[in-house]
Amino acid sequence: MAYVITDDCVACGSCLSECPLEAISEGEIYSIDPDICSDCGTCAEVCPSDAIHPA
Repeated sequence: MAYVITDDCVACGSCLSECPLEAISEGEIYSIDPDICSDCGTCAEVCPSDAIHPA
């Protein structure tokens, strides 16, 4: 099950460098490609706005 980024995302970039598979895309609100995400949760651990959760 992939992680998702909610509307609470402030696009700070903290999660980008943490994703080992580069599944996160930049934008006003970042997004995670569910086909690439391995459900490791590393991105959620570093998110300062608690915007990343399991789908």
